[in-house]
Amino acid sequence: MQPLFTYNVVPKLPGELEPLREMVYNLWWTWEPTSRKLFRDLDTALWDRTNHNPLRMLQLSRQARLEEVAQDDDFLRALAIVYKKYKSYLDRQDTYGKKRRSGCSIAYFSAEFGFHESVPNYSGGLGILAGDHCKSASDLNLDFRAVGLLYRHGYFRQQINKEGWQETVALNQNFHHLPVIETRIDDKPLLVEVDLPGRKVYAKVWQLAIGRVTLYLLDTDIRENNAEDRMITAQLYGGDLEMRIRQEIVLGMGGSRALRALGIQPDVHHMNEGHAAFLSLELMRRAVQDQKLDYYGALQLVASGNIFTTHTPVPAGNDAFSRELMERYFWEYPSKVGLSFEEFFKLGQASVNSSGTFSMTILALRTSRHANGVSALHGEVSRGLWENVWAGVPRDEVPITSITNGIHTKTWMAPEFSLMYDKYLGDWEEHLTEPEFWRGVIDIPDEVLWEAHQLLKSRLIDFVRSRVRAQRERLGESMENIRKANLLLDPEILTIGFARRFATYKRGTLLFSDLDRLRRILAKKDQPVQFIFAGKSHPKDDGGKKFIQEVYRFSREAEFENRIVFVEDYDIYVGRRLTQGVDLWLNNPLRPLEASGTSGMKLPPNGGLNLSVLDGWWCEGYNGKNGWAIGSEIKDPLDPNLKPEFQSEVDSASLFHTLETQVIPLYYAKPDGRLPIAWLQLMRESIRSVTPVFNTHRMVTEYNERLYEPAATKHRELSEQNCAKATEISKWKARIRNDWPQVRIFDVHLASEERLSVTVGETLGVSARVHLGDIDPKFVQVQAYFGEAHNASIAKASIVNLDDCKKADHGDYLYHGEIRATESGAYGLNVRVIPVNPVLTQAHELRLITWAH
Repeated sequence: MQPLFTYNVVPKLPGELEPLREMVYNLWWTWEPTSRKLFRDLDTALWDRTNHNPLRMLQLSRQARLEEVAQDDDFLRALAIVYKKYKSYLDRQDTYGKKRRSGCSIAYFSAEFGFHESVPNYSGGLGILAGDHCKSASDLNLDFRAVGLLYRHGYFRQQINKEGWQETVALNQNFHHLPVIETRIDDKPLLVEVDLPGRKVYAKVWQLAIGRVTLYLLDTDIRENNAEDRMITAQLYGGDLEMRIRQEIVLGMGGSRALRALGIQPDVHHMNEGHAAFLSLELMRRAVQDQKLDYYGALQLVASGNIFTTHTPVPAGNDAFSRELMERYFWEYPSKVGLSFEEFFKLGQASVNSSGTFSMTILALRTSRHANGVSALHGEVSRGLWENVWAGVPRDEVPITSITNGIHTKTWMAPEFSLMYDKYLGDWEEHLTEPEFWRGVIDIPDEVLWEAHQLLKSRLIDFVRSRVRAQRERLGESMENIRKANLLLDPEILTIGFARRFATYKRGTLLFSDLDRLRRILAKKDQPVQFIFAGKSHPKDDGGKKFIQEVYRFSREAEFENRIVFVEDYDIYVGRRLTQGVDLWLNNPLRPLEASGTSGMKLPPNGGLNLSVLDGWWCEGYNGKNGWAIGSEIKDPLDPNLKPEFQSEVDSASLFHTLETQVIPLYYAKPDGRLPIAWLQLMRESIRSVTPVFNTHRMVTEYNERLYEPAATKHRELSEQNCAKATEISKWKARIRNDWPQVRIFDVHLASEERLSVTVGETLGVSARVHLGDIDPKFVQVQAYFGEAHNASIAKASIVNLDDCKKADHGDYLYHGEIRATESGAYGLNVRVIPVNPVLTQAHELRLITWAH
């Protein structure tokens, strides 16, 4: 008989276990090993069944089990210890020996956040980075809030069918099973509204505690919206461009309104990628309407406090919307800030832009005075990619700096290694970013280091076998094939991992580019090797899906079956198991398309090594003794004449040569017959050189000191006295732009020009006559620009200010200075003029520059 009603019964939590209720609503437990162990010990089977979600565990636990542990002295003792640690963490004011590192309030916007597998609000690296950023902001006790969207269907779960093709399985999340709570004002749920064509859309605001910081998440799947608008926050990176622009309006503009409704007034807004760039439009509209600034004054005020981080070195990976879409969604906006639509549309276009689209990256760059890439090489690539936004400015002066990504070390470090470091080095958390402290790894005995790593590798292999067995059962494979899953891999042999988003430029199939050599490597009985693959491809990326299919098919061939495995449904949990358990991490993207590649940073704290193309962070992390580089024969990855096919050919040969001649022999070189002594030395060097540098504590501290605090200081300066300086600098810029066409340089002289050469160490006098017209000379800087003469241009340029200024006549000024010959070679020199003002943040903020001809 069918039931008339269905209802849920939840257990009653005994009073002794009440601290659990408080802790499950704060993601601090995700990076605290003793807390995770506590939840796992509550009910191991339920812990696994709920995807390690302690809140859901409490909702599903049997009442008898809760009563049982409430009488278990050992469990209660462990609970007391963990709860005390939790409360102490929240109350601590002097984080890692220092007081709060920032006096400024920071709002951090991102389209995705990845904290833990049980909160599936992320797709990949961008979200993981955002989650780790928040965790370190909490650890470092910053005045920090984060803003994102709460997706009903998350990203997607991946299943691989019998043909090896990726199938997407939609999630359907019940938010009451997640540790989010409604944000309430006056005891009512907070709703914010945004304007879409012909209607208003409402977003409910949820909040998620991450240690000492709060993430606010917007959700449009509420009854106040029509069916179409309820789908805005349905899925991360789902739908078409029209759905994307709606999501980004809700994120940027709605997110800003949520903070305002809560009375939060950030000094700094940090956009993690361009998805949130519409928040600049909201902030400028507010400055015009509330603070009575004109548009250009509002732009100065807003941009002074904005920070933009770009993660994508591929132009196609940056969101851009057609003029038609922008007109439909923003037709009324320009009039609200005193612009024409043409003027408004240029905000999303570079000086040279033939596409006719509105770029979110360009909007973010134009409305931020601080911008950065996520590794040194990526910063260089980004300056080239977006140089047209600063037309006429030399590429290396384009104001995009770099702050190299990191990982939240405690999240990704295995508890076994954490305990080992505490024992042999001391309190590693207190000294995480101190390179000298990590030299102590030399004191860890070989046996201890090796056994800890081997334990993690055995755990990984058990996990992989379980995953593959479950997949084969789901596919209805034969009992023989299901039993064969128990024979996959071997914990005693060299294990190499490759796991990431399966975008084609990441070249997930490079290992299979020379099958004969791969067969020879895998056929060696005395030096066996095995590979574990994992990764998702975007549902619309058929090229990436074909790469997954190719890897999967090879993994099922008889000659590779027990030595190559593809693990389906790559997520944080799979990533944690892999990066903690493999011996070596393989990374072979097409350079220079890997912005950072943080997955490789997760290996060293767990004793793993990297075998990677010199791209992203590995350019900075590799020192020749802590892993291996692929394709180092290619010296200039930015060479425009470098063909992808040639690079793949070189990298493939380099990969196999390195495996055959260095990696594999070193792993099996065991002079005592037991331990690979030389390999252990590389493990130590990897731990020592990478762990203290490539972490989010260093990264967030760098953001704070180099970007957050300077931006906050400038924003406060422009806000004072009813934004007087914002208005002043806006008017000054208008005058300078109007008068700049008068600026000319002539009569340039080099003191040694009558000689063909000078000697290293000599100084050369440089003089020029400059016509400034109506411009006050205090508002210009005349500079000698010189460097190696290369193909009729100047390379590796240096700049010297010509500060000796004398007034001539008719608006002319005579400038003089000296440059020093420091190295032999052929050099070129030019003279230029740029506008300057102490209120400016960027040297090329006006994008005005005049060169001598």
